[in-house]
Amino acid sequence: MTSGVEIAVREQAALGEGPTWDAAADRLIWVDILGSRVHTYTPGTGRRTVMATEQHVGAAKPRAGGGLVVNLRDGIGLYDADGAFSWLVHEPVPGRRGNDAAVAPDGALWAGTMLYDEDETGGSLTRVTGDGTAQDALGVVGCSNGTGWSPDGRHMYYIDSATRRIDILDFLGNRAVYRRPFATIEPGAGLPDGLTVDAEGAVWVALWDGGAVRRYTPDGRLDRTFVLPVRRPTACAFGGPGLRDLYVSTARTGLVAPHPLSGSLLVLPDVGRGLPGTAFAG
Repeated sequence: MTSGVEIAVREQAALGEGPTWDAAADRLIWVDILGSRVHTYTPGTGRRTVMATEQHVGAAKPRAGGGLVVNLRDGIGLYDADGAFSWLVHEPVPGRRGNDAAVAPDGALWAGTMLYDEDETGGSLTRVTGDGTAQDALGVVGCSNGTGWSPDGRHMYYIDSATRRIDILDFLGNRAVYRRPFATIEPGAGLPDGLTVDAEGAVWVALWDGGAVRRYTPDGRLDRTFVLPVRRPTACAFGGPGLRDLYVSTARTGLVAPHPLSGSLLVLPDVGRGLPGTAFAG
């Protein structure tokens, strides 16, 4: 369907990513990876903030005690509420950067990486606890992207964009096992990027180069498609009152003639109901 898309934040982010609802502050957090910026937007007031980071930033999530956890080029960093920075995990790998990340129901961060040259064997997915313990979760991946959990916490959904699939895994708290396909994106429809799971257990996915967001039912059936004016949506998340509005980050990097809204934060009002998020326990 053609969406009733609205502009939440008009911006020219090179690679907007990772919208995340921060319930404690009633605001949305999102990043511009290549611009090394963390943005916030408060729908109730229209207030915006922008914070520069010292490195490319793949994701930013709220911390339980205030501040942010960030997935940077060289590892996982922490910003305190007063803006002070420290490394939680510092593990530089030449040619690699942090990408999408998500916080599990137990408060651990599942942080993805990818190579700048997009080699399909250079990425990773790592589980990071609040004390900085880091454990490889899946072995070698290509471009680690969307990660989310079913409402009952029994399953994890995961996207390695190079596979063109959304995968489903059994979730055991500190491990995800028995990985198998949940839905495959057909050629010509773009690549699966970021995802979110709604209160009914359906999976919403942004299609890079596909100009759309799709909703898949819990049994993997394509249910709805929302056509967007931009070519490169990157990720989506529910936020706002009742978690009923779907926010969509977008990118303009690599486009010769990007749409004027490429790089903006878009919103699809009242299209579903999201799940409450969990703050990082660190």
